[in-house]
Amino acid sequence: MTPMATSTCNACAFYEDHVANSASKLQDAGLCRANPPISQPTAETRGFWPVVSASDWCGKFSVGFAAE
Repeated sequence: MTPMATSTCNACAFYEDHVANSASKLQDAGLCRANPPISQPTAETRGFWPVVSASDWCGKFSVGFAAE
C-alpha cells in the first residue's frame, strides 16, 4: 500500500475539519494541528494552522496521540 492510501490527513489524529467564518465546511479541507500555529507578521494578528486537503499526507501521520 502507498502512504497516501493509508495515511491521509483526514485519517490523522491531528487533522481537524476546517470551518469557515460562515460556519460552513470548506469542501475537502482541514487544519493540520501537528505543529504549533504559524506566526503572523505583526503582534496584533493571530497565528494560523496550515490548511490541508483531506487527501494530503505527510511523515507525521498519527492515528492517535498520548495524553499528557
